[in-house]
Amino acid sequence: MKGIVVGMGEALWDVLPEGKKIGGAPANFAYHVSQFGLPSCVVSAVGDDALGHEIIENFTSKGLTHLIDTVPYPTGTVQVEIDQAGIPQYEIKENVAWDNIPCTPALRQLAEKTKAVCFGSLAQRNVVSRNTINSFLDAIPAGNAPLIVFDVNLRQGFYNKEILCNSMKRCNILKINDEELVTVSRMFGYPGIDLQDKCWILLGKYNLQMLILTCGINGSYVFTPGNVSFQPTPKVEVADTVGAGDSFTAAFISSILRGKSVAEAHSRAVQTSAYVCTRPGAMPILPAELTE
Repeated sequence: MKGIVVGMGEALWDVLPEGKKIGGAPANFAYHVSQFGLPSCVVSAVGDDALGHEIIENFTSKGLTHLIDTVPYPTGTVQVEIDQAGIPQYEIKENVAWDNIPCTPALRQLAEKTKAVCFGSLAQRNVVSRNTINSFLDAIPAGNAPLIVFDVNLRQGFYNKEILCNSMKRCNILKINDEELVTVSRMFGYPGIDLQDKCWILLGKYNLQMLILTCGINGSYVFTPGNVSFQPTPKVEVADTVGAGDSFTAAFISSILRGKSVAEAHSRAVQTSAYVCTRPGAMPILPAELTE
């Protein structure tokens, strides 16, 4: 395969009130990209345990290509509690397999064929996985004209200014939500201006191709140099919002790679994310009218 879209970072189990479901932003992203008909691959690590074996079996059954190493750490889990508004609250276990993703020859070979990659801040909380992610980004040939997506995901204090700054320097597409933008703005020293101004500052400072800002029920924006796209959030009956942001990113990137305009990609992303909110868990099968 050439032109592979990679989701890189945590692969884990979300332990929800109704039972466990496979989660982790990279797997959610890669799975939804595959539903849009593009070759995708999830990169992570699991433990040599029942939970790890089940993750690999599940990805295989879904037809999701994966490069997942087995390492001598337990497979990651996240305790997820859903509040009355359907918003997930997370307790993320530490020192687990996805904190220790190894940098292998197979990973470097994958980088050579990568057309787009999405990574976050959570998977960089440990130096091993952080170095592997950076090495992978360095190994993607510039000639691939890759889309490098940094999807900020601030969780439980597992981030710092250095990680965020380095990641924004390395990406060309930044995805962030309104709450994360407030936190990042305080860290970087410009808290007193409105959200759109903050986005324009980040777009220019880091020479980004695009900045995606999601604001929950208040809609979403895509900033590009000299232009901004806005889409309202559809009103739907929410089952939960787990994985909705990952499906948004997957739909947007898939559409851009297929030659759609930013506005078209943004519209498809919003529709996809809204649908995922109506289904429990992060990896529902998308209807054909979204993926065709």
